[in-house]
Amino acid sequence: MNAIELFSKLMDGKRVQGVLYIDENTGKLTFKPNSNKTRTRLRDRLICRMEHGWVKESEERIKVYESVPKELGTAHVMAILDREHKDAKDALIDRELDMLEFC
Repeated sequence: MNAIELFSKLMDGKRVQGVLYIDENTGKLTFKPNSNKTRTRLRDRLICRMEHGWVKESEERIKVYESVPKELGTAHVMAILDREHKDAKDALIDRELDMLEFC
């Protein structure tokens, strides 16, 4: 980044991350910007959508999300959680079987 670009960003009120130092060879004030590259992450792949949540797959994990309303009562919520976790497990088994068919 040259000095004109740096100065214009600062005058616009933006922040610039980097190191400001005096160069040993030239003896001039030098600015070295940090390279803040954004990490690109693959989006999670939906395996199964359920009544109260979903099952997704990332590069390293299987994710299960459940959100059940409290007003249904404890017994009903527990039954829903049991049913949906069974459905999530069945979806994972189906995914494995589908993967074996392609091999």
